[in-house]
Amino acid sequence: MSKKLIAGNWKMNGSLAANEALVQAMLAGIGQPPAEVALCAPAPYLAQLQALLQGSPIAWGSQDVSAHEQGAYTGEISVAMLKDFGCRYAIVGHSERRQYHGETDEIVAAKAQRALSSGITPIVCVGETLAEREANETESVVKRQLAAVIHTVGHCITEIVVAYEPVWAIGTGKTATPEMAQAVHAVLRAQLAAATTNPKRVHILYGGSMNAANAASLLAQPDIDGGLIGGASLKAADFLQIVAAAG
Repeated sequence: MSKKLIAGNWKMNGSLAANEALVQAMLAGIGQPPAEVALCAPAPYLAQLQALLQGSPIAWGSQDVSAHEQGAYTGEISVAMLKDFGCRYAIVGHSERRQYHGETDEIVAAKAQRALSSGITPIVCVGETLAEREANETESVVKRQLAAVIHTVGHCITEIVVAYEPVWAIGTGKTATPEMAQAVHAVLRAQLAAATTNPKRVHILYGGSMNAANAASLLAQPDIDGGLIGGASLKAADFLQIVAAAG
């Protein structure tokens, strides 16, 4: 495994002024980061990130991408558009997209394939709800979600990033213990090992309320290769502390 990956997901937050202050603070403190670092912003701010981050150690990406190449899909954003703005990553299948926008495993897989076709790395999110965890369905749920992507992208599976986000721990302040998170990451790694000879090439990120206080213990687990960071990515000091913990 190469360096760990710490990716910020700003969700639907930000403004031109706030973004500039946040990014400048991150750039001032990041130095030579011990991990790969990226920020995934709302689409209207991708041009701003391109201008602010070009030539820096921080990559940038989108929070979604259309499964379609172009055409009459009002409100959708194509992978070619993301390429225009220098995006390296695109989050696909975030639990909020699955929950609020009805995205199925098949749609998520199609979006991942579309991103890969243009050289953008999809960050494929998987994770179980509280009800699914309490019914002991965590393993079957995350394996089903990842299986759809493996089936669709085939031998390109080593080009994706996976993010395990227990839905019950997103934005709630609740976090899986490092041992709980590691157990699911190990399941996902084994599933990847069955699909490719190089499963360690795939970063598997943890994304359930990772913050400055718990990052080090989570990132110390053998199959946790980084984090997909929500709220803490809106605070420069906290985000930089998480990046430092990935060293």
